Amino acid sequence: MKIAVLGASGRAGSEITRELAARGHAVTAIARKREAIPTVAGVTVVQGDASDPVALAALIKGSDVVVSALHFDIPAASLLSALKSAGVPRLLVTGGAASLEIAPGVRLIHTPEFPEEWKVFAQGGITFLDALKAETEIDWTFFSPAAVIEETPRLGRFRLGTDQLVVDDKGESRIGFSDYAIAMANEVEQHRFSRRRFTAAY
Repeated sequence: MKIAVLGASGRAGSEITRELAARGHAVTAIARKREAIPTVAGVTVVQGDASDPVALAALIKGSDVVVSALHFDIPAASLLSALKSAGVPRLLVTGGAASLEIAPGVRLIHTPEFPEEWKVFAQGGITFLDALKAETEIDWTFFSPAAVIEETPRLGRFRLGTDQLVVDDKGESRIGFSDYAIAMANEVEQHRFSRRRFTAAY
């Protein structure tokens, strides 16, 4: 599969890039800082600015799927425009856990424990997800991972969910970056959550 990864120099983006390449996919890794993109077999490193939809369309043209590990300062409309211009049918987006429910109708972002300083970024993810829900042309998937993403050894196992926060028997919601990347790569290949959001945690 030909896959373009946006934000490939970031922590999540670089891990996803490595995982997809290890599975034999042809990965085009795109970021503003090309020197920070992982240099591994199967990865074509490209410097690019995803905020310019016209330029981005030229970079992703020919891809089967685009995986976005970008921050939410780039609106969904801009990214979707680039995919439509390039003729790319699928978009997977790495998001956050803030919009997941901890009880019916109660999102994590609305709990007293949710850090105030994270709310601006978290709201950006919620706005992006809402925009995707209105999209009918591009086949999208939004990944809301566990509440805490850690530098832990790769386990290769986790539990999946949709709109509810997945927690362990201690009430904690965690996943390691390596397993986070596995969850994203699995979705690229298995296509289980078409036009839906999903989550993953230990």
